[in-house]
Amino acid sequence: MAQRRTYQMTTSERQRRTFSESFKIKKVREIETGITKVSEICKTYEVTDSCVYKWINKYGIMKDKKERFVVESESDTQELLALKKKVAELERIVGQKQLLLDFKDKMIDIAEEMYGVDIKKKLSGQLSNTTGSKGKK
Repeated sequence: MAQRRTYQMTTSERQRRTFSESFKIKKVREIETGITKVSEICKTYEVTDSCVYKWINKYGIMKDKKERFVVESESDTQELLALKKKVAELERIVGQKQLLLDFKDKMIDIAEEMYGVDIKKKLSGQLSNTTGSKGKK
């Protein structure tokens, strides 16, 4: 394979170059079969990657197909399903906790009405006065 330094062209020389259709088709087939990569063609022939992608769009096997295929390995699919299950479980747990909180708030409101005492105010004051430690030994 030729070294880039050996065949380095000026900007004006690169702008005037044209590649034949057979050359473009051959390079696109090489890319599609995995023989070469877009970056290798860009380096070897000193063309931009956007130019090579235009060749692929024009001469590639998938040029007429509007559908795209997404290939996932089986482990990716299993991991995605496991993560979806975990998210559903966590959402269920959060929902249950929210119901409990709502129930406790309602019970506190009912108790405040029945006994005429501000429980929330007393409870918050009580919590702020405690430090959680039992003292020094």
